[in-house]
Amino acid sequence: MKKIILELLIKNFDSIKESWVSALLKIFEGKLSRYQISLFVQNTLEAIIQIIERTDYSSVDVYLIDLYNLFENADLNLLEVSELFNMGRLPILHYIDKDKDSGYDPAILAEFVEEIIEQLFARYSMLRQETQMKEISLDRDRLALKFEINQQYLKNILHTSDSAIMLIDNDEKYIAWNKGAEIIFGYKESEVLGQPSTLLLPKEEKYFKELEFIKEEVKRTGYAKIQETERLTKLGKIVSVELNVTLLPSNDGQYTGRSVIIKDFTEVKRLQQQIDQSEKLAVIGQLAAGVAHEIGNPLAAISSIVQILQRRSADSLFAEQLVNIKLNIDRISKIVRELVDFSRPPGHEKQFIQINDVVKTALGIVKYDKRVKNVKFETQLDPDLPGIYIVPDQLLQVFINILFNALDAINGEGEIEVISKHDKTSVFVEICDNGCGMDKETLGKIFDPFFTTKEVGKGTGLGLSVSYGIMKKFKGDILVTSEVGKGSCFTLKIPIYQGNE
Repeated sequence: MKKIILELLIKNFDSIKESWVSALLKIFEGKLSRYQISLFVQNTLEAIIQIIERTDYSSVDVYLIDLYNLFENADLNLLEVSELFNMGRLPILHYIDKDKDSGYDPAILAEFVEEIIEQLFARYSMLRQETQMKEISLDRDRLALKFEINQQYLKNILHTSDSAIMLIDNDEKYIAWNKGAEIIFGYKESEVLGQPSTLLLPKEEKYFKELEFIKEEVKRTGYAKIQETERLTKLGKIVSVELNVTLLPSNDGQYTGRSVIIKDFTEVKRLQQQIDQSEKLAVIGQLAAGVAHEIGNPLAAISSIVQILQRRSADSLFAEQLVNIKLNIDRISKIVRELVDFSRPPGHEKQFIQINDVVKTALGIVKYDKRVKNVKFETQLDPDLPGIYIVPDQLLQVFINILFNALDAINGEGEIEVISKHDKTSVFVEICDNGCGMDKETLGKIFDPFFTTKEVGKGTGLGLSVSYGIMKKFKGDILVTSEVGKGSCFTLKIPIYQGNE
């Protein structure tokens, strides 16, 4: 992995440098000259390469001392220096994301580079603090002033971080709790201070064993990292998190507690599940195209022969059997068409439309179904919806698929509610029913190709898969909530037409 990152940095060195310098000039042009900014970026990229090659941070101490002198002369505070380093992440991550041939997950490569940048800044901060402490020792008045400023900087960093940062003492009690921790876990600082370190642990033995491992590892090596685990919020919700734990030493280096930085991993997991779903759809799509091709041609020939026999046969019993054959052929043809739609949705031309018109058309089609006799349709369509840019026929297919699923869920007896609304970026259509609902296991599979809860012959399991593929094609999404015995709600999210598409 190091070789991949080295090659990527060396190959794109000039482009990364140019992007980084351009971003910094917009913010720091009044405090640093173009030459100083360019020199900082050049030396920092070379330092990152040197660290990757040697796996040794001490080799860049001279570079950090030069940075300290430069930034002190420019009167940059610690937050501004942090921004100088952080602005380099986007150009580097851009080229990591573009590199599709490395064989590594871009997220892993990005995390490796981000950790080097964080360690560089941390090492710079330690050097800065040590240097300033030596300077401050020569002037007690300046000591008081600098100490107060540094404390304020640290407080700002602590409380503006979106990560949860907390301190735990030697008695396993919380002694510090930042705003990020409050946002992620729901506890206010006053509710947590003095509470045991097990407060956030789910009530399973494996998490308590994990805590013992963390304590032992921190005492032994000074550091522990858990890539993925779970913690419990105030409301009892389990969230996926990443832990970075560091030793809090006494003056003689003994263990007096630990600092814990927790990053909410929930969104990352959701995105990974979307990636897995897309890969699954791609594989099944290739299979579907092949199956549709192999079945479609002979099926058309069989259907033609059956129609000829129907026209020529005078035997009523024989004609009745031919009708049954034709019905089954039509059902197979429908499956083949769905396979084709799944593998490659029709490439019709996009149009600028008002989504309410498509909703009304879909409802008009569905209301002809024999199952709607005892079904009540409720509609709340926003008349002021902005326009969207999409293929109307494909969107109509999505609405019909979901409405038919709702009819199946209520089994012809119940209520279906359709609501349209919007915000600044998207239009939303909610299709809700008060039917049988779904459990969590079923909910996790509904977009999987060929998954169906219907009886054999009643469904192919492709309707929602096709719908999901269509929505993703147009940069939209389908969000689903459901509860067994209470019904389900499908929310279609479609981006508003921007005019430059």
